Amino acid sequence: MDHKHLNYFLALAKTLHFSRASELCHISAPTLSRNIKQLEDEVGVMLFQRDNRSVKLTREGVAFKEYASATLSNWQRFKANLNEPQQHIYGNVSLYCSVTASYSFLHHILEQLRAQHQHIEITLNTGDPALAINRVLDGHESMAIAARPSKLPAQIAFVDIGYSPLVLIAPTIQCPITEKLTNNSETIDWSELEFIVAEQGFSRQRLEQWWRKNNVQGKIYAQVAGHEAMVSMVSLGLGVAMIPKIVLDNSPLNDKVQILDSKDEPPQGFKIGLAVLHKELNDPAISALWNIAQNMGENII
Repeated sequence: MDHKHLNYFLALAKTLHFSRASELCHISAPTLSRNIKQLEDEVGVMLFQRDNRSVKLTREGVAFKEYASATLSNWQRFKANLNEPQQHIYGNVSLYCSVTASYSFLHHILEQLRAQHQHIEITLNTGDPALAINRVLDGHESMAIAARPSKLPAQIAFVDIGYSPLVLIAPTIQCPITEKLTNNSETIDWSELEFIVAEQGFSRQRLEQWWRKNNVQGKIYAQVAGHEAMVSMVSLGLGVAMIPKIVLDNSPLNDKVQILDSKDEPPQGFKIGLAVLHKELNDPAISALWNIAQNMGENII
């Protein structure tokens, strides 16, 4: 039986969604559908019930899922024992994070991973950090570097690897924003300023909480996906923004913006960590990354 078919089957069994599973397998949805049909023909039973709206495992599919997982695990162990006198961990881990997290946190994780487990491969996708937890819940990636939510979903295991305060930033160039700040040097009137805000996520929630606490009637100039783009827009003089300080520290534009020293109580920052579904921690490759992240968390000062 073709191991490729088993990998495709497990991806679809995990997501129960052809588009998401094909994304994980890096093939088109029609190709995935064709391969699943070939597998069902080989097995001799339907493994999935599917229509235009949903995909479900059949009773035989549930049983076959255990067989497929065990077969691939045994194959990886066999290859390791055959090719190497010392046991190694093989596998591929898909991971999601923001651009900033990729070089502020992920770099250290991968450095340790390469030193300890050379045979684990990483598939990395970057994007809006506000989507990180949902990307794991929806099965797009196995793990994600994310801000810890106030209420963690029950399915998610989360280990802290860092912390970032939130800062309010403004442009340094001469523009209407800096003129307003100069005219209100004693106390900043936040209601007079235009804000660049995140479309969604924890920084947007913290900003709105801060607005309410300080009776600010926030004027929104633009809504942006991703903190890095927010720094860029602020540097151009289009508004002020609240962002994680770690984004500013790693931004190539950090000399083109200024941190505003507000007399108001500063906004609450958030913990940053590695998120994964509890059930995925049985995978040796995922567990190896998890252990590295735990060691990082223990070293947080």
